[in-house]
Amino acid sequence: MTIRRLDPILIDRIAAGEVVERPASAVKEIVENAIDAGASRVEIVIEAGGRTLIRVTDDGSGMSPDDLALAVERHATSKLPDGDLLAIHTLGFRGEALPSIGAVARLTITTRRADASHGSSILVDAGHKHAVKPASFERGTRVEIADLFYATPARLKFLKTDRAEVQAIADMIKRIAMAHPDIRFTLAQESGTLIDYPIEGANDASALARRIGRIMGKDFTDNALPIDALREDVRLYGLAGLGTYHRPTANGAHLYVNGRPVRDRVLVGAIKAAYQDHVPNGRHPAAALFIEVPPHLVDVNVHPAKSEVRFRDPGLIRGLIIGSIRDALAGAGHRASSTVASRTLDALRPHSGASYAGASYRPEPRSAPWDWRHSPSLPQGFSEAAQATFAGLATPSVDQRGASQEPSLTDTAHPLGAARAQLHGTYVVAQTSDGIVIVDQHAAHERLVYERLKRERATRAIARQMLLIPAVIDLDPSDAQKLIDRAQVLAELGLVIEPFGPGAVAVSEVPAALGDSDVAALVHDLIDSMEEWGTTLALEDRLDHVLATFACHHSVRAGRRLRPEEMDALLREMEATPNSGQCNHGRPTYVELKLSDIERLFGRS
Repeated sequence: MTIRRLDPILIDRIAAGEVVERPASAVKEIVENAIDAGASRVEIVIEAGGRTLIRVTDDGSGMSPDDLALAVERHATSKLPDGDLLAIHTLGFRGEALPSIGAVARLTITTRRADASHGSSILVDAGHKHAVKPASFERGTRVEIADLFYATPARLKFLKTDRAEVQAIADMIKRIAMAHPDIRFTLAQESGTLIDYPIEGANDASALARRIGRIMGKDFTDNALPIDALREDVRLYGLAGLGTYHRPTANGAHLYVNGRPVRDRVLVGAIKAAYQDHVPNGRHPAAALFIEVPPHLVDVNVHPAKSEVRFRDPGLIRGLIIGSIRDALAGAGHRASSTVASRTLDALRPHSGASYAGASYRPEPRSAPWDWRHSPSLPQGFSEAAQATFAGLATPSVDQRGASQEPSLTDTAHPLGAARAQLHGTYVVAQTSDGIVIVDQHAAHERLVYERLKRERATRAIARQMLLIPAVIDLDPSDAQKLIDRAQVLAELGLVIEPFGPGAVAVSEVPAALGDSDVAALVHDLIDSMEEWGTTLALEDRLDHVLATFACHHSVRAGRRLRPEEMDALLREMEATPNSGQCNHGRPTYVELKLSDIERLFGRS
């Protein structure tokens, strides 16, 4: 078989498969070029979902005739003047987008610099470059892509419906526009304008918040917490939703690195870890987070689509995200999202059928007062001294508040008000200055106990339990070395590991809270965690899971009657405890209804 060089046009068409996967990919590349050119206005027009026409017009710096001729050549760019891939300050830099698009479609570019007497235009038709011609045009650039993929008909078969392609383009414009509140973006098709985001002002925190609210909705900004943290040379800022504000898919988490929308597993995993005991299973947090990092500390040249990045120190980035979000959630105290009340009101309306998190939640059946000392499900591994610490958490109770006196204005001024009654041995009803609060006593106390246990773990050394016979685990030599390199950190978490010959480790002590756990499985989970994130997350997750389980089984149970002072004490502790707005499983611990909400239920307003 004879080896020969491929035709240059064929090479461009092959390369176009990586850069231009669908119409949205082409729009993304052209819009990013407009932003790099300093545009303050970007207008996008599409027809037939982008198949027949994509037109992007901007008021950026424009190009000279000579630059225009070079712009459609492969690997020709103005964005790497020093040729340093570690000093990328623009969204584009590879010089592949325009020639790739021109190889599979009819590409026409018309442009004009501010100091030029007239504009210039060039046509690239299925890889065939035409000469630059004079053209009448104002300052900026207009890029027209006609009959996308007509030169590669097989690619057309993989496109989805026009509606789906339009949605993909709109989603892409939203992701880009969120990071640039100082630019106006419009998107129109045959039926009319789909997107029109006006300039929000200078690119500062307030303008960014307005643009985020315009894209993600007022509900999000009303229930989001500001994030602004700096660690070494890395800054993280943006908005993160409350634990009780969550969505059915992961699309509500928007991540940016140096203004570039990305989908990176380190960042996604960090957000998931930050919300691990705040969001219910099957639900996902919402956030718009922006990372500013020196270019030499991040590699954006991972894939032609430039949606993936690699950090030089992923542990630093991950720790910054987790710590910042958790600090913000802790600072929110007992605050719950306003959507909890909305879901409650929907559920109260006739024929609503509303439910929480997509599935009905049934509280635990009412039962006799519960005593942890007789529980068959008590976690193993806790000493009697540790168990005695929680002996007072489930003392028997007496009556509800009932016919007690009206609470004073001072009592009702508390954020969660003054307790007035206990319903069905499960729910505490409190009166606030302008409404009522309904508390799930078990869910609330479960979170309080859990937070108390975590504080104790943070302030005291973790108790370790020595194994009667050390567990020897055979591993890949590289995996064994990873564990040995982190032996000191693991020992601080309660896991003592020593080398045991080539490709093996011996575990002599484990955290006492893990009880009779599968040591081999724990070590393998730990390796998987370090392989993915470079941290000891798996071990901490197991400890937190044990603490959460312990808190669940050692909290005030549904069905236990509380005295008035116990109910008030529960409310006051919730107000003073971080993250008390949701239980360990992510469900809300209380619902607040304003008088205006209640009056609407009865048609009084």
